[in-house]
Amino acid sequence: MAPGDLAGQVAQVYRNVARALDAAGATFHDVVRFTWYAAGWKREMYDAFNAGVEQAAREFDLATPPAALIGVDILFEPGILVEAEVTAIID
Repeated sequence: MAPGDLAGQVAQVYRNVARALDAAGATFHDVVRFTWYAAGWKREMYDAFNAGVEQAAREFDLATPPAALIGVDILFEPGILVEAEVTAIID
């Protein structure tokens, strides 16, 4: 599990995705869609979410594919604030 704050968990999702992409011989530039799920989403959470994206952008060469952020009541376990479904196309 990633750090307890939203920004830390968003950045950790990017780290996990980077590892999965690397294992498939891909990069963030092969990603064509990001779908985020955020537990208990409120508009006030956007700055913390964006801080996590900015932290990841300092670590990785991110592309900007289409993305959606969907608020949900709860995710797999208590304490998990975000999950992402990522689609990449590899030639």
